[in-house]
Amino acid sequence: MSSAPKPAMYGHSSEINVHEAKTHLSRLLERVTEGEEIVIMRSNVPVARLVPVNATPARRELGWARGEFTVPDDFDAPLPSEVEDSFYQ
Repeated sequence: MSSAPKPAMYGHSSEINVHEAKTHLSRLLERVTEGEEIVIMRSNVPVARLVPVNATPARRELGWARGEFTVPDDFDAPLPSEVEDSFYQ
């Protein structure tokens, strides 16, 4: 039987397989409450993520790209028919 994976640095994620997750769920929950993110893999494909319930996404700063580009005046104009038709092919 393999042991639980070593804890990652705070705020980082670790990948473990489903068997390890089932075997070491209590330990994993302790690590998650300390801020670690656990990604559960099945056949090397991520299928779930354990994160603290109180984890809040980082706030987005509005206007961070102000002045970087200009929205053209015809931004919301109808698409040319050949472009529009390509959506229905």
